[in-house]
Amino acid sequence: MIGMQLREAFVPGSHRAALVKEGVQEFLEPRLRQRGWGDTIVPYAGYGTTSWVRVMARVLLRQSEQRGGRVRAVRGWRSFATLPVADEVVVIDVGDRQHEVRTDRGGYIDVVVEADLEPGWRSIRLRRAGADQVEAPVRILAPDVRFAVVSDIDDTVMVTALPRPLLAAWNTFVLDEYARAPVPGMAVLYERLVTTHPEAPVFYLSTGAWNVAPALTRFLSRNLYPFGPLLLTDWGPTTDRWFRSGQAHKRATLERLAAEFPDVRWLLVGDDGQHDREIYDDFVASHPDNVAAVAIRQLSPQQTVLAGSLPVHAPGSASADRHGRPWMCAPDGAGLARQLSEAGLL
Repeated sequence: MIGMQLREAFVPGSHRAALVKEGVQEFLEPRLRQRGWGDTIVPYAGYGTTSWVRVMARVLLRQSEQRGGRVRAVRGWRSFATLPVADEVVVIDVGDRQHEVRTDRGGYIDVVVEADLEPGWRSIRLRRAGADQVEAPVRILAPDVRFAVVSDIDDTVMVTALPRPLLAAWNTFVLDEYARAPVPGMAVLYERLVTTHPEAPVFYLSTGAWNVAPALTRFLSRNLYPFGPLLLTDWGPTTDRWFRSGQAHKRATLERLAAEFPDVRWLLVGDDGQHDREIYDDFVASHPDNVAAVAIRQLSPQQTVLAGSLPVHAPGSASADRHGRPWMCAPDGAGLARQLSEAGLL
């Protein structure tokens, strides 16, 4: 095994919120098991190269979402009605290689293991002792891939009104996945990108919680977005603070992708409702050779002001930063597609 990278471990001196969370989990687990809740491996789409693969999954204690042989629409809060299973042994089968790992205190597996896989979409298997195995898809990049897409989710591909806190809470914890709407033209834009660049993967980077990953995957599929790994985060306390930093998560993930794929030039897609502009600008400054272009989907003026920022470009405008990298700005996918076409990326 190489480079095993689990999330933060529970250590002495942890923030008291983490201690409380740990205590609540220990109190609830035996009681929920008595009520028939069972362990479930939730696999997430991974990625890698022909020699290594990043495996992401989570082991949860939860009630079944199945009823009558079909999956029910899951309201937002139900995605959080689970309990992580810590220190659980999981065996990962990658081809003819086996890797044994343990979940961290949040129930997560996030590990890089050796592999020998052909480029394209492949499957690996995860299993626990005495339980059925599950399959996880992994996107294997060919050595000659030089272009890829990193896309935000909230208000970039899916309308969630995150700049409006009350509606954001409603969308996250009350509405089910079928009540969410795609951003106009973005699915068509992404389909054109992967048609123009057949070997290019699409990564979906968001500050959203891993709890909603299955619902997000179904939303993206139903609205014809290209399938790709989700790079989400875990809400709640850490070992040193009450809440995780969404900005730090995005910055760290971009840095990781740049290190893992140093020859790839990224198209960074986001919106102007949160901090995507600043995060992408900083990434361009530190990795100018790793950026093909930046595409920003503009929110309405009201949403932008409520988000605490002001528009910096007129709708439909394009510009270049100090490193000569093109920046596109438009309110929908059609406008961004026109500018990307003019920049020679479509």
